Amino acid sequence: MSLIFNKKYKLHASENVEEFLKALGVSLEDRNLCHSAIPVVELTKKEDGKLVLSSTSDKKDFSIEFYLNEEFVEETLYDHKVTSLFTQDGNKLVVVQKSDNYNDVTIVREFNPDELKITLTIDGITCYRIYKPVD
Repeated sequence: MSLIFNKKYKLHASENVEEFLKALGVSLEDRNLCHSAIPVVELTKKEDGKLVLSSTSDKKDFSIEFYLNEEFVEETLYDHKVTSLFTQDGNKLVVVQKSDNYNDVTIVREFNPDELKITLTIDGITCYRIYKPVD
């Protein structure tokens, strides 16, 4: 199975988000914003092979562009500067984010026709976010 492009997924359920965000040092205000947002996520691919991962909600929109297997400096949704490396493992899009301010973060996005499962891990704390396709 491979990545799924041009399909929108809407947040359906989350688990352990608060502990994960605290471990990242995310402010209380931004944690509250995260809990109230219901994002829609989409992965697209440009003609030059660059991937675009976008998240839209009524609270905040976010988009990153990257090539697989090429490190780049990214500003995260919570304004942290990190060095990111995206790789692909079948239907999984995996990113490792390195920062001087906290330990490495690993984010695995598993694309399936009926679900997008995102697993986020830092310091042994794991958070899950389940998205369902938008009709």
